[in-house]
Amino acid sequence: MSLLAVDGAALTYDDEGPRDGDGVPLVFIHGWTADRHRWDHQMAHFAPKRRVIRLDLRGHGESSGSGARTIEELAVDVLALLDHLEVDRFVLVGHSMGGMIAQTLALGHPERIERLVLVNSISRMTYSRGRGLLMAASTLAPFKVFVAANIQRAFAPGYPREEIRGYIRASSATPREVVMTCYAAMRSFDVLDRVGEIRTPTLLVHGYHDIQLPVAQMLRMAKAYPDALVRIVDAGHELPVEKPAELTAALDWFVTERG
Repeated sequence: MSLLAVDGAALTYDDEGPRDGDGVPLVFIHGWTADRHRWDHQMAHFAPKRRVIRLDLRGHGESSGSGARTIEELAVDVLALLDHLEVDRFVLVGHSMGGMIAQTLALGHPERIERLVLVNSISRMTYSRGRGLLMAASTLAPFKVFVAANIQRAFAPGYPREEIRGYIRASSATPREVVMTCYAAMRSFDVLDRVGEIRTPTLLVHGYHDIQLPVAQMLRMAKAYPDALVRIVDAGHELPVEKPAELTAALDWFVTERG
């Protein structure tokens, strides 16, 4: 674990694996209220043979700092870390909000990204009128109720309740200001009309039971990508921890065998 000071925050990150290993480094970005340990399975699999980098976004996990008001601000942090580590080209993997950050980087710096993997992520938050009103109203609930409701529904039916409670506790430890500003940043994120510019080979992996960011929204995004593959997994929104081995296998194929 290392720290990097950047614009009022101290970013915690891991940089593991051989510098002369197979292929360019893999960079993992977690989602809203999560932390870098969402990628433990992938880290254990890839680090013995190639360089792997993951971080806690500002205000999340072991990183300090106030919440970002836009996805672009979080993308600037990630790029600052990669510049600090002198990583010029990489494979970028983002889950949920992390996928939004990844798309932002792919649009702004396409020359640096060799391949792009979006896990349970979309390019535009779309709601029906009723759903939009419900989401807006949910922000008025007590903070812990708001977080618990969002994390509870992120998992597919049948996922162990005690494990879900553990994730709720961890998410609730994220400062309220960070949770709410990042939530607003996700709701205003919209690059759907621009993803056709992303020529980077892209893998979209999504949980079939995801009700946070439904499959239908992901497929709408996939149609706009010039070079995208889609993989649907029997999981909810938290695919990295619900089906870690399946996700790792998909990543391994995409960054090695397909190449």
